Amino acid sequence: MPESPEIVLEVQDLTMRYGNRLIQGNLNFTVKKGSVLVIMGSSGCGKSTLLRHLIGLQRPYSGRILYSGQDFWQCDEEARKTLLRKFGILYQKGGLWSSMTLAENIALPLKEYTTLTKQEIDELCELKLSLVGLGGFGNYYPSEISGGMQKRAGLARAMALDPEILFFDEPSAGLDPISSRRLDDLIQELSASLGSTIVIVTHELASIMAIATDSIFLDAVEKTITAVGNPRHLLHNSTNPRVREFLSRGEEKA
Repeated sequence: MPESPEIVLEVQDLTMRYGNRLIQGNLNFTVKKGSVLVIMGSSGCGKSTLLRHLIGLQRPYSGRILYSGQDFWQCDEEARKTLLRKFGILYQKGGLWSSMTLAENIALPLKEYTTLTKQEIDELCELKLSLVGLGGFGNYYPSEISGGMQKRAGLARAMALDPEILFFDEPSAGLDPISSRRLDDLIQELSASLGSTIVIVTHELASIMAIATDSIFLDAVEKTITAVGNPRHLLHNSTNPRVREFLSRGEEKA
């Protein structure tokens, strides 16, 4: 029998609060190596808050977040820093430094966390830009390229240190439908060719259906996960009306 995919991220009984306000509670899910997991749900349900917990920007009220079995919030600061270097993050607005060229943006983490020579860093920057379809654009500043290109450049920087997991926060936000589709295609290509493990926060239905191999649904009413699985399967098989409505965009009522 084939081996089960390695679990690279496991969330156990996670509860998120802002003061006395419960955001989501008793969250349990896993992310398998090489999968594309989408965190989905209606606006305000806590998707981006969950992402902040996963990448170490916000401490859980209770529960555990394990990376390859290591508890992120229980390990010491040095171990946490080591784990963080295994993450690549594409922020909603790209997160590029406007005063730096695209190549300089990508080079920043390489200079900070490696002992590579300038020539090796330059070559890696061009390679990462080529992977996202921006070969030859290294000397451009973010203001000189389109929004879709900025997102791809942000992805190139997120991939600079060859992370084990890529996290995306609403990658299609602010993009026109064509640019959004191109970004979805790029994410699929990276997953297929590099075997990247990807966790994405999005409410864009087209993206969810195109790229997700797995998903969790954060229910804004019940304030917990009410569906887990491939969203295409959930669309036709979930017994939860809010899950079906979200994935059909209310067409079932039409």
